[in-house]
Amino acid sequence: MVDIQTISIVIASASVVAGVIYYAIEIKHQTKIRQTDLAIRLNPALNMNGFEFQQLALKLSTLEYKDYDDFVKKYGPLTSEKPESMAIHAVSNFFEGIGLLLKRNLVGIDMVGDYYGESAVFAWEKVKPLIEGFRKQYNMPRLWEPFEYLYDELKKREQRGVNSG
Repeated sequence: MVDIQTISIVIASASVVAGVIYYAIEIKHQTKIRQTDLAIRLNPALNMNGFEFQQLALKLSTLEYKDYDDFVKKYGPLTSEKPESMAIHAVSNFFEGIGLLLKRNLVGIDMVGDYYGESAVFAWEKVKPLIEGFRKQYNMPRLWEPFEYLYDELKKREQRGVNSG
C-alpha cells in the first residue's frame, strides 16, 4: 500500500524533473534568440534602413543585361565600386544574411516567405547569371550559397502552395 508521504515524494520529484526540462528548453530558446540577434547586429546589410535598401533594390531591378559577360561589358566588373555593382552586392548580401538565418534554423521559412518571399525570389532570379559567372571566373563555387538556399526554400514553399500573408 502506498502512503501519502510516498505520493508526495513522487509528486515533488516529478515537479523537479519537469522544472529542469522546462528550464533546459527555455535556455535553448534564449540561446537561439541571442544567436539570431548577434547575427543580425553583425551583418551591416541586415541593418540597412528601409529607404537605403529600397534604393539599392530599385537600382538592381532596373539593370539590363543578358548574362555575366554582358553585365561586365555594360557596367564593369562586379568587383568595381560602381553603383550597379554596389547594388548587386548590397542586395545579395542582405538576402545572404536572411538565407543563413534560415539555413541555421534561426528563422522559419513561413516568416521569411511572408516577409521577403517575392523580393528574394525576384532578386535571386535577377542576379543568378551574375553570381554564376562570378563563381566561375573567380573559382568561388559557394559564393552567396545561403542566398541560393533561401531562393530554393522559397520555391519549395511556393510549390507546396503556401501563399504569402
